[in-house]
Parts: sequence; structure tokens; C-alpha cells
Amino acid sequence: MLGMQLDLEFWSSFATGRRAVRSSMSFCLIGYIVSLFQGNRRETRLLGILSFVHSTVWKVLFGKVADSLEKGTEHEDEYMISEKELLVNRFISIPKDMGTFNCGAFVAGIVKGVLDNAGFPAVVTAHFVPIEGQQRPRTTILIKFADEVLKREARLSQ
Repeated sequence: MLGMQLDLEFWSSFATGRRAVRSSMSFCLIGYIVSLFQGNRRETRLLGILSFVHSTVWKVLFGKVADSLEKGTEHEDEYMISEKELLVNRFISIPKDMGTFNCGAFVAGIVKGVLDNAGFPAVVTAHFVPIEGQQRPRTTILIKFADEVLKREARLSQ
């Protein structure tokens, strides 16, 4: 029944573009995953929610934990989840006129929805990162948290 509800809400939001319905679907999805795997415990810390996305959410979506979770070296507010062969990129051929379009943007949207609805607003984007000696680049989901998240994290660390 829950899967049917999620599916109907997703297509409803896709067809109409209504933000409220999309938000409802994201909230319902994260609520389901949290209750299933964490016993209704809500994450309040930055590393906790990142670990939850990297492991639990990724496992629900793709059947395995993401390849890596890293903190950006240049900016304090950036984190990266990397996947060698992201499922949504593996079976899709991009037309040449679309250049370097990354279907990982779909996954970035899911991650953004989970983070936003958990109270960790962020800008989330997908990027290809070339790997030496391999034909296909790896996909990196770049997460740039809002200032309010960093301030809250600093306050909780005291």
C-alpha cells in the first residue's frame, strides 16, 4: 500500500509540478526508511545524516552502500558521495548533442529531498569525475550544506 501511495504521489507531482506533493512524497519516503532502519530515531547531526544517506538510503535505492563518503578539502560545507558505476548511468545512452549530461542528477534530487526533509537544507549536484585507466568516469554527488546547518552543527558540538 505504501509503495502504491509513493508511486501515485510521485507521478502526481511529476505531472503537475506541485512542490507540496513532491515534498509530501519525499517526507513519506524518508519517514518510511527511518522507521524501517532506525526505529524512529531522527538524525540531528551532520555526520549522522550523511552516514544515513551513504549507507541506509543508498542500500534501499541501489542494494548496496555507496563507494565512498568524503569531506571536501576546499570548502568546509561540502561533502561528496561517490559511486564508481551509478545504476542510473550504467544503462542509459546519452545522445551526443546532450554532451556530458549526467543522469546522476536524478539521484542528486533524491538525496536533496532526503536532506531537506530531514532538516539539512543543501544544494546537491551530480558530476562526472574521470578515473585514470577506466573508460567510464565515476559519479560524484556533491552536497553543499546551507549556512544554517553549519551553524547548528557548531552549536551542537559545544
